[in-house]
Amino acid sequence: MEEEELTPVDVDQEDDPNYRAPPEKSIDDILETDKEDQSLQQYKATLLGSAAAGSGAVVVDESDPRKVIVKALALVVEGREDVTMDLTQPINVIKTKKFVLKEGIKFRIRIDFQVQREIVHGLKYVQKTYRAGIPVDKMTHMVGSYAPKTELYSTLTPVEDAPSGLMKRGTYSVHSFFTDDDKSDHLKWEWSIEIKKDWE
Repeated sequence: MEEEELTPVDVDQEDDPNYRAPPEKSIDDILETDKEDQSLQQYKATLLGSAAAGSGAVVVDESDPRKVIVKALALVVEGREDVTMDLTQPINVIKTKKFVLKEGIKFRIRIDFQVQREIVHGLKYVQKTYRAGIPVDKMTHMVGSYAPKTELYSTLTPVEDAPSGLMKRGTYSVHSFFTDDDKSDHLKWEWSIEIKKDWE
């Protein structure tokens, strides 16, 4: 049986050109609406947590102006320990990081992040994969909207199948970014996946 070759994909095409982001609301705006509804106010306080104490109440890192601080990316494979990449390192250091994957294995990506200062709307993770400079895959994972808090949030991408077959083995360059409805790029980074016949 003939090996299937890699087919280039359009990684620059917009995911949904008809999508329109809802108007952004600050924590203060949210708390000011429906003030007479006590149960709704309690519900908002539960969702917003310590952020409900006032605008800008939660600041994780005073020196970082971003609303979202992306902390780590982990490769999650059932039955194996998660392999984690520290995304607080300089971008040029992250670029040297490589995950090894056994061909054909099912895996997911987990991203750990913090939200500070204001609510972030329509957060999403976009991943573009290249082989020898040719774009071969694009994945967009809708993460959602989050209120600021000191604890880490985590998101898991849907299950993916690692490429398999002799022609698919080798190194893939991955360009990742975390963005939102405002098109703010909270972090852009590059890393690599190496597909091997078996685990190292």
